[in-house]
Parts: sequence; C-alpha cells; structure tokens
Amino acid sequence: MSLSIVPLAIGAPQIILIIVVVLLLFGGRKIPELMRGLGSGIKEFKDASKEDPNDSKDKE
Repeated sequence: MSLSIVPLAIGAPQIILIIVVVLLLFGGRKIPELMRGLGSGIKEFKDASKEDPNDSKDKE
C-alpha cells in the first residue's frame, strides 16, 4: 500500500502520542508559556494580515 494514497488521518492514538512526546520534551511547566507565546504570535499574524483600505490609500 502506497503512503500517498492514505490521507493524513490523525486519530486518538496519534494525538495521545503527540501529547506524550510534547510533555516529555518540554515538561509540564513550560507548556502554558509555550501556548501563550503561540497564541500571541497567531494574534499578531492575524492583526498584520488584516489590511485596512484607508491605510493603503494613505501610503500611496
């Protein structure tokens, strides 16, 4: 069976494995700090990707 045929299906066992690996790598105390950083990064990206039409006219 070719791997290109099988879609990237992530089930419960794979999610549990990912969580265990993350806990082993970073430890329980670092996870909230990492998630906070990830959340603020996503928020900044969304804010930067929103384009205000008035700003683009002012720059021209």
